[in-house]
Amino acid sequence: MIAIDGPAGSGKSSVSLALARRLGYLFVDTGAFYRAVTWLALQREIDPHASDQVAALARQTHLDMHPRPNADPPYRFLADGRDITAHLHTPEVDAYVSVVAANADVRTAVLEAQRQLARRGRVIMAGRDIGSVVLPDADLKIYIDANLEERARRRYRQRLAEGVAEDLESIRKGLLARDRLDSSRDVAPLTRLPDAVYLDTSNMNLQEAVEAAYRIVTTRDCPDSPPSDRPNARP
Repeated sequence: MIAIDGPAGSGKSSVSLALARRLGYLFVDTGAFYRAVTWLALQREIDPHASDQVAALARQTHLDMHPRPNADPPYRFLADGRDITAHLHTPEVDAYVSVVAANADVRTAVLEAQRQLARRGRVIMAGRDIGSVVLPDADLKIYIDANLEERARRRYRQRLAEGVAEDLESIRKGLLARDRLDSSRDVAPLTRLPDAVYLDTSNMNLQEAVEAAYRIVTTRDCPDSPPSDRPNARP
């Protein structure tokens, strides 16, 4: 099991996905669980700040993820059997997902489902508390980072590709606010663990970042990792 953490826009999801495909692992984006609960709450006109109501919704909903090899994203996300994958990355969900993710009862409600996915083995799981909470005994932990300006540019380009009109400055402010919330929340805050290998992708394109992550995996003592003649990576 490989746990990958990092802030929004750092490239952790894109790198994790590409790395999983290269290694033949299952990619699990745990943020999708909180996005699903956020979208469901908005659809039912539940205030995301209404912590008890949102937590009850999370407990009452069966959330699951099934692989879709070679698709984008490489999974279907189901809520009570309904495919809601296409709704997970809308601007409305982006605006409230950190609020929902900071809800301790929501996190408890989805934790076991996330761990069940990891028990399938040969898994790369990405999020903000994977190494610290979801998979504390992961075989390898990687913290992927990038500076704020580069993360904002990446998110801006993503929005353009999706046909969403949003200016760069508003994206930067949104990421900054999310960083503060994710890092300061009482429950499972975003943190860089001492046993995680640090990877700064600020000056890397996606291919370079994936190659750097692949080198980390192949030079650590991970079960089933491909052989490599590279020197050992250091945290």
